[in-house]
Amino acid sequence: MRVVPVGSLRASVIGLGCNQFGPTCDAGETERVVRAALDAGISFFDVADEYGPDGVAEEYLGRALAGRRDEAVIATKFGLRLRGDPATGGAGARWIARAAEDSLRRLGTDRIDLYQQHVPDPGVPQEETLAALDRLVRDGKVQEVGVCNMEPAAVEQRVGIAGRAGFRRPASVQDRYNLLRQEAADELLPCARRLGLAFLPFFPLASGMLGGRYRPGQPPPADSRFGRHLEPGHARHIIDRDAARVARLTAWAAEHGRGVAELAIAWLASQPGVGPVIAGATRPEQAQTNAAAAAWTLTEGDVRHVAALARHEVR
Repeated sequence: MRVVPVGSLRASVIGLGCNQFGPTCDAGETERVVRAALDAGISFFDVADEYGPDGVAEEYLGRALAGRRDEAVIATKFGLRLRGDPATGGAGARWIARAAEDSLRRLGTDRIDLYQQHVPDPGVPQEETLAALDRLVRDGKVQEVGVCNMEPAAVEQRVGIAGRAGFRRPASVQDRYNLLRQEAADELLPCARRLGLAFLPFFPLASGMLGGRYRPGQPPPADSRFGRHLEPGHARHIIDRDAARVARLTAWAAEHGRGVAELAIAWLASQPGVGPVIAGATRPEQAQTNAAAAAWTLTEGDVRHVAALARHEVR
């Protein structure tokens, strides 16, 4: 498995998204998925205090990594409100200190490798957030810090403030990016590259659209992301809308002896500055399949051609 830098960290180019630990995977299933991922070369595990919900995913991940903690790079997040409690969440200094301690306890570890702000908090000055995170780094509780779901201008502002104040600068930026949703390539990804930040894409399979799970004119499987979270009519609309794009990508992958899910992940992992690619899994074999995609490196020309296929620009 190829490794990529995330600040001072070195992580597998394919990561494991842990947001289904709790809602879909119980503790035993989580352990089987995590162990399969480690055995396949995946070292990056992306979780959040809100997943599970409310910390369950962190607890399950911590248990699953027992005895193998040093093989893992744990990335967790703070910022979303927990249990609907208005006293929780946000990017204020007091909450960051409490949230970090809670995550460390649930994960059963003495350090968070990458601590990420989950969502922007316009009510808190960036200086306050950066100072609180820097304190965690200086105390040895956090190694690197990152941001998620943040506009390019805000990312640039945060990096600038950190540099001027001598705070730990962000090492990464995380956002949605896949073949069916390429908006990040317009501004956010170039911004990350310009600032030297690792870009961590989530939803690489577009909620299963690029995983071969859905068929036009048919309802989504009940155990799929669309089946669990979308009204059936809405799900069918999305499936039918993107069916032609998925078919073109599937055909291109088949011409190269690969599946469309493998293409979707390899397309991301083949781009400079991108990775770890955060791919979810609820079964051990899914983690192994995701990891195997790292072995396929697309050329720069292939990356552009496949992106154009997905955007209807090549027929």
